[in-house]
Amino acid sequence: MGLTDLEKEELIKKIAERVVSLRLTPVAIVLLESAKPLSFAFNQLLVFFQPIVTSVVNPLPYEKLVSLFEERDNIELLIKEIEKREDEYERERRNKKNISH
Repeated sequence: MGLTDLEKEELIKKIAERVVSLRLTPVAIVLLESAKPLSFAFNQLLVFFQPIVTSVVNPLPYEKLVSLFEERDNIELLIKEIEKREDEYERERRNKKNISH
């Protein structure tokens, strides 16, 4: 199951928003950076666990996630999107802090 460019973009944005909202940016970036050289193995690990995971959760999003990580470039796109969202979050937080003082 391949992803269209629009589906890929939406999935990357959704993951990045979730990571930033949970305040896991540093952890996510370190994990993604370390996974880049092993992206094929990471993808195969996702495929290996697919029957187990999809018996518990909705299989469609999981299949999209597996498709996303098939290409190493998508990991870099995800890292950049997380960094962008984190910068936006920090800017908003500073603005709110400045307004309240």
